Amino acid sequence: MAAITSVIPRPTSYEGLWGWMTTVDHKRIAVLYGVTAFIFLLIAGLEAGVIRMQLASADSTLVSPGRFNQMFTMHATTMVFMVIMPLSVSFFNFVIPLAIGARDVAFPRLNALSYWIFLFGGILLHMSFVVDQVPDAGWFSYANLTEKPFSVDRGLDFWSISLLVLGTSSVAGGLNFIVTIINMRAPGMSMMRMPVFVWMTLITSILLVLAFPVITVGLIELTMDRNFGTHFFIPAQGGDPILWQHLFWVFGHPEVYILILPAMGIVSEILPTFSRKPLFGYPFVIFSGIVIAIMGWAVWSHHMFTVGLGPVANSVFTITTMLIAVPTGVKIFNWIGTLWRGALEFTTPMMFALGFVALFIIGGLSGVSHAVSPSDFQQQDTYYIVAHIHYVLFGGSMFGIFAGTYYWFPKITGKMLNETLGKINFWLLFIGMNLTFFPMHFLGLNGMPRRIYTYTAEFGWEYLNQIASFGYLVLLIGILVFMYNVWQSRNSRHVGHDPWDAPGIEWSIASPPPPYNFAEIPQVLGRDHYWIVKENAEAAGTPITGPEPTVDPKSIHMPSPSYWPLFTAVGVALIGGGLLSHFALSFVGGAIAFVGVIGWSNEPAAAPNDHH
Repeated sequence: MAAITSVIPRPTSYEGLWGWMTTVDHKRIAVLYGVTAFIFLLIAGLEAGVIRMQLASADSTLVSPGRFNQMFTMHATTMVFMVIMPLSVSFFNFVIPLAIGARDVAFPRLNALSYWIFLFGGILLHMSFVVDQVPDAGWFSYANLTEKPFSVDRGLDFWSISLLVLGTSSVAGGLNFIVTIINMRAPGMSMMRMPVFVWMTLITSILLVLAFPVITVGLIELTMDRNFGTHFFIPAQGGDPILWQHLFWVFGHPEVYILILPAMGIVSEILPTFSRKPLFGYPFVIFSGIVIAIMGWAVWSHHMFTVGLGPVANSVFTITTMLIAVPTGVKIFNWIGTLWRGALEFTTPMMFALGFVALFIIGGLSGVSHAVSPSDFQQQDTYYIVAHIHYVLFGGSMFGIFAGTYYWFPKITGKMLNETLGKINFWLLFIGMNLTFFPMHFLGLNGMPRRIYTYTAEFGWEYLNQIASFGYLVLLIGILVFMYNVWQSRNSRHVGHDPWDAPGIEWSIASPPPPYNFAEIPQVLGRDHYWIVKENAEAAGTPITGPEPTVDPKSIHMPSPSYWPLFTAVGVALIGGGLLSHFALSFVGGAIAFVGVIGWSNEPAAAPNDHH
């Protein structure tokens, strides 16, 4: 084994490209996740643009029906698995160790492995464009559309195998954060002193670990149906296409909360900061998140009201879907209670947080209407559903992510994003969001099916589709303003360690944080630790003027960079790629992954005299 581990020189520096490729620093991995996911956001946004331009006018022939199917499939798959989830994980990576007073995550190399597998999984899916065999059955890929007679090229194989690779990344990351949060909290940080964002990360990670095995079973069965002669979902040979729906939505509805709970956690950190008061009803916010996670497993069949499950099943899932709105409503009332009589400061993160609350309420109300199975019969597979999911996932998750980006950007970079540009960014996204998706409620109620390629003018849908397509352009401008804001921040002045006068532990250290995070692990004084520290110091007549002192990094033990996570991830990617091309390549990938794991397990935690 010593011969294997000495093949490549052990990295001892964080500098240059090699430093980024071998890093196990949670902060750098957070940046890698964020930048990669934002690139996928741009790709998904362009795919959405093709959809909107095709539907902007009646009888349009801008793209072919097949290409249109590919666009909405790739747009939704990319947004769910390669944009919203990894953007949330980017915040998990950067914020969680800082927010709990830790120096890193529990398993730094596993953390790096999860990023590289995510990157290769996303590339693997988008390689389908290179060979022009793109998935075209929707992001939930219902049987029988996914079987060979109805999808003869390799597009659905790219989809299923890429999601298997991406799921490996998600489970590895979820396990890492569960262990980190449970085992690595600073002294004094009891579970009921943890920031809400840490709680939502813990709940989300548990959902990830439990939900992804379900879709993994379905994806394996689909891959076997398409490539190895099985017939799990082929009714003519004794299979059941409804089985796929059950497997997908048993995963898919917890997945909705995997996408939204992190944003709820972000908003629960921002609203108290800019209301200048503690979060109202902290225990209720925590336990409502736990109840949402538990009840999320009992509502999946509201996606299946129209498949003929029968009145008993429909009634049960109608009731459970209505009930799950209760803990969500509890959170909303607690956020409003936090704002009530607060000293509100309308910064850009605060505006995005308030936009999240407003838009999520709209998405929640339309969601409750789906809970009533008779009305769902009219709404099912119409643009009313498209409106609902975008109010929840774009107006909800993405607005929460933008709020977190503006909030923690000075901590990540030491530079402040421009507030004027930030407010322009907010209003463009808020207006564009409503222009694009609110008309879809009426289009759906007027009978426009989702996934429709074109329509004739006699249906009367053209005017509302033109408004929606114009709204897309406004959203696009908003994203460009955000990109310019990030770009211009290179030249902005360096801000202090606590520009927002925030309550979290992460604001007590330098911006950007040193590699070791904390010179000394803090003793947590209460739920809003740094507010307590500042109040105590002010009461003693010695206000805090700077972050905790820095120390020589070599005096603190930190894990060394490692090339083994990247090496192992290459093997995992080749296993998936081999299933799509030549099986021999899968064996090569398996051998590379095996060597990577062995090399990793024999690697010392830190090289001699290497503690940075």
